Amino acid sequence: MTERELQTAVIDLARLLGWKVAHFRPALTARGWRTPVEADGAGYPDLTLAHPKQRRLLMVELKAKGGKLSVAQCDWLDTLTDTECCEVYCWHVDDWTNGTVERLLRDRPDE
Repeated sequence: MTERELQTAVIDLARLLGWKVAHFRPALTARGWRTPVEADGAGYPDLTLAHPKQRRLLMVELKAKGGKLSVAQCDWLDTLTDTECCEVYCWHVDDWTNGTVERLLRDRPDE
């Protein structure tokens, strides 16, 4: 499963379970593929998910098998974790296949 396939699967499941999902796609530029962001946007997590009934906000970085976090991605995830404003995850393909993603989208992790 590629990272793109994982992303599609997570988005589809999240929507099915009532989550609002945001993902910012890269675009091909003269300098290669770039995601149009300003300020501190480099490394921003792949998905932002909000559930109105569960009153939860998730920031999720996705990785294919063998994928590693960049320094900028680690910085964002660490910063978000330190703020205590949301749940922060880095999901790998194994988290999808073993049911972790579905469990976390269905239920609060502390319940």
